[in-house]
Amino acid sequence: MPRDEFDAYRDNYVETVEQSINFSGLSHDFFQQSKALMLQDILEQRLSKHPAKRLLDVGCGVGALHPYIAPMFDHVHGVDVSVESIDRARLDNPAQSYDSYDGIRLPFENDSFDMTLAICVMHHVPTEQWTNFMSEIARVVTPGGVVCLIEHNPINPATRLSVARCPFDADAVLLGGKDMRRRMRAANLENVATKNFVFFPSNRPAIRALEKRLHWLPLGAQYAAVGQVK
Repeated sequence: MPRDEFDAYRDNYVETVEQSINFSGLSHDFFQQSKALMLQDILEQRLSKHPAKRLLDVGCGVGALHPYIAPMFDHVHGVDVSVESIDRARLDNPAQSYDSYDGIRLPFENDSFDMTLAICVMHHVPTEQWTNFMSEIARVVTPGGVVCLIEHNPINPATRLSVARCPFDADAVLLGGKDMRRRMRAANLENVATKNFVFFPSNRPAIRALEKRLHWLPLGAQYAAVGQVK
C-alpha cells in the first residue's frame, strides 16, 4: 500500500479499529490481549530455551500491541513503512526501538533477532511481493528462531465483515492458513503450523483451555502461522 496511507491514522488508529469491530460487542483491547496470549503460548512452545528473546515486529504501526507483549521479550524493535506511525510508536513506547523502512528490505543483518512478528500485515503487501516479504522476515532470524504471522481468517464471516468496515483494509487480500503454511515452507522454514484462535468472546482461563483444543479448527476469527528458521 502507499507508504503514507497509514500516516493518516497516527492519532486515531485504535478508534478506527474500534469502529470496524463495534458490531461484535468486543473491544480492541480484547483482541490485543488475545494476540498477546497466543504469543505467550508460542514463546513457551518454541523459544523456552533461548537465553535472550529479541523481537522484530514488522509492520508494527503505532506499536499498540507492544505494551501487552514487551514483558515477554528482552527487547522489542518495530519497523513500518509509515513514518508517522513510527513517530507515534516512539512516543507511546519510549523503552522500545523503532525505524521506518522501504517495505522491501529490512534494515538489519542476517540472524539479528530471535523472532519476527507480522500482525495483519501481509494482506496489505502487494501479492507479487509476498515471496520477498516472507524471505525477508525469515532472513533476519537466527537459526532455531521463530517467524510468526498473525492474519485474519477469510473463512470467518465476522472477520470478513470487520475487514469490509475498516477503511484501511480496503486493499486487503486475505489469505488462508493453508496458503500461508505453503508460503512459509517455500521460504525454507520448518516445523510450520497454524493455530486458529478467537473462537469465543472471552479470554478467561477456562475458555482459553477450551480454545487450545480447537487450534486445529480453521474457524476462529484469526490464526497464527508459525515456523522456525533452520
